[in-house]
Amino acid sequence: MIPFEALLPYAVIVTMFGVAGGGMAFANTMRQDGKKQRVHRDTWDKYMMERDMRLTSTYREQSSAAVAPERFATSSVWKLNRSWDD
Repeated sequence: MIPFEALLPYAVIVTMFGVAGGGMAFANTMRQDGKKQRVHRDTWDKYMMERDMRLTSTYREQSSAAVAPERFATSSVWKLNRSWDD
């Protein structure tokens, strides 16, 4: 005989794990502008993400315009270095 009363708590637990996992997947997708999360990023990818941020104001969007916008000329990737930081 199968104790059906014991299956109800397990169903609730499995359902809550599914809801939590689905919610996390949805939140991660929305945080990445509806695209899959990037994995195995190397230095080149980080540089390209920073360039995309300066061109389009978002890390996940790219631009195919032949001419860069005006704000790209003043948003340099070079950081200022103070002499006491050495």
